Amino acid sequence: MRKLQQINCKKVFYYFEEISKIPRGSGNEKGISDYLLEFGKNLGLEVIQDDALNIIIKKPASKGYEDAPTVIIQGHMDMVCEKNNDTIHDFTKDPIELEIKDDYIYAKGTTLGGDDGIAVAYAMALLEDNTLEHPALEILLTTDEEAGMSGAIALSPDSLSGKIVLNLDSEEEGKLLVSCAGGIRTKSSLNIEWENPKESTKEYEIRIKGLKGGHSGADIHLGKGNSIKLIGRVLKNILNQMELNIISLNGGSKNNAIPREAEAKVLINSNNEDEFLNIISTLRKDLKNEFKLKDPSIELEVIELKENVERVFSKDTTKNVINLLYLYPNGINTVSSEIEELTESSTNIGVLTTNDSCIEYDSAVRSSVFSLREEIVQRIKSLTEILGGTISNTAGYPEWQYKDDSKIREICKDVYKTMYKKEAEVVAIHAGVECGLFKEKLGDLDMISFGPDLVDIHTPNEHMSISSVERVWEYLLEVLKKIK
Repeated sequence: MRKLQQINCKKVFYYFEEISKIPRGSGNEKGISDYLLEFGKNLGLEVIQDDALNIIIKKPASKGYEDAPTVIIQGHMDMVCEKNNDTIHDFTKDPIELEIKDDYIYAKGTTLGGDDGIAVAYAMALLEDNTLEHPALEILLTTDEEAGMSGAIALSPDSLSGKIVLNLDSEEEGKLLVSCAGGIRTKSSLNIEWENPKESTKEYEIRIKGLKGGHSGADIHLGKGNSIKLIGRVLKNILNQMELNIISLNGGSKNNAIPREAEAKVLINSNNEDEFLNIISTLRKDLKNEFKLKDPSIELEVIELKENVERVFSKDTTKNVINLLYLYPNGINTVSSEIEELTESSTNIGVLTTNDSCIEYDSAVRSSVFSLREEIVQRIKSLTEILGGTISNTAGYPEWQYKDDSKIREICKDVYKTMYKKEAEVVAIHAGVECGLFKEKLGDLDMISFGPDLVDIHTPNEHMSISSVERVWEYLLEVLKKIK
């Protein structure tokens, strides 16, 4: 039985439920891309699927709009795949299980994919309905936006002719986005020197869990706990007072999500057990107090293990790994002096992984000023190299700068005021959308971004307002009517 069939705005929610059946995590978009390819073909429309699996579907102007400028409607088809530890879900093959609670659509124990599945659903509803009034449309649905924007990077400028872009990848109704940060992914790597464990030792697992997590750009200013940084703090406190060896150290799953959980397996001298447990107890109280408002469910657990430990990090490796983690930049770097309360540059260390030969620190650096982004990268590089490691950078994308003269911004503001009898808020955000890349690819575009209310994106608590989706759909249709 369809979960969303009784909701108004039926076609939008019908298509959202349909795409929720198709696995579409970043890097796994073949299924959803092929589905959209067939959808466009079945409507008799021109469809392009490129080598990066981006989809472009072109729909001619409705009667009376033949001379209106072509409009690009843009969103991304991939989603962030996060789940609770106790949720059994395979993002490579299982559908998202939807449920309705009051005015919101949730998923059961996983991310919902409203970011940016709702843009895909809006686009499909626009394409199918031939009663709507609109200019010629070029629907652009990109891949890999969440993991590096490689779809937008690979986009051919020859595939599109529109110079107006309506990006539907925003999460707050009533806010018109006109500028955003650029970013880059950095990965630091330290080689592991292994050694045999000493005698008279005990093995423990230290866990940080219960954090809310969130979007590494949009939520970075909220001061939420980062489980990877906190596990580093715990280990540094222990190392300051006794010798220990790391066995493994892991946390997070996506560098664009603030990590909610991390764990370290360590070996300590049996004689230091009481002191070790006292350190954990003190830190547990400290963290509970520090995060009592921002992350009140934080937990610091320690569990004695009875495993047969065959190898551990050497003393020097343990020290270097902990020091890099403890000193690694994280959180807000600078705040804008031009836009009040806007984060200007930041870092989120989102994934920590122990491999056979090395330990990797994977982070997302964001900035609305290119030189500040590069300064953070150089800081991470210097710190990593001092401790004997190496760094690589990938998936760089440019910031989207404010356009002084924007006709589409004025149209969107006027339509909003007419419909809702109040002013829309024009904003810049620290999160990244693909608009900066489109400007590089396609030239001088007139762009704006908006969307319905989405809450706690990039977390298993992600939810989307039903009534907001309906209002933004009506708003989108009115905006299209005014572009002539």
